Amino acid sequence: MDELAQQSVTFGDDTRIRAILKAVCDMTGMGFAAVSRVTDTRWIACQVLDKIGFGLEPGEELDLKTTICDEIREGGKLVVIDHVGADADWRTHHTPMMYGFESYVSIPIVLEDGSFFGTLCAIDPEPRALTSGTIVATMQGMAQQVAAMVTEKAMGKRADIEQ
Repeated sequence: MDELAQQSVTFGDDTRIRAILKAVCDMTGMGFAAVSRVTDTRWIACQVLDKIGFGLEPGEELDLKTTICDEIREGGKLVVIDHVGADADWRTHHTPMMYGFESYVSIPIVLEDGSFFGTLCAIDPEPRALTSGTIVATMQGMAQQVAAMVTEKAMGKRADIEQ
């Protein structure tokens, strides 16, 4: 594991982030949730909760171009899909076809300095009602909490280096 992957795992190794991922799965009914580090060349799992056997562990990577998170990094906007098969914009998209999911939500994690860190995302092989109610707003708040935790850990690392 290289330095960026190890740093990503360190950022994700937090009981509060694990609690957020559990809350995402409980709230949405989805079986996989993750905090990912997304750069212009890489997608790295910082922390995951996998109830559906998707098969990713912290520190593991997906090919960036096979992810919707790459599009989120480029555009800075969240993506929410209740039912891929019923959505004209997404039913032929390569990512859900490749990974076999029917529902998807991904919220950008933007740090206090305005830089894009990655995403708080969830997938499931079954359609889920994600766009109604308060799910998106709640997940946006959770993404902000993750951003604060990442900043906190990054500042702690800098303080350790300076001493």
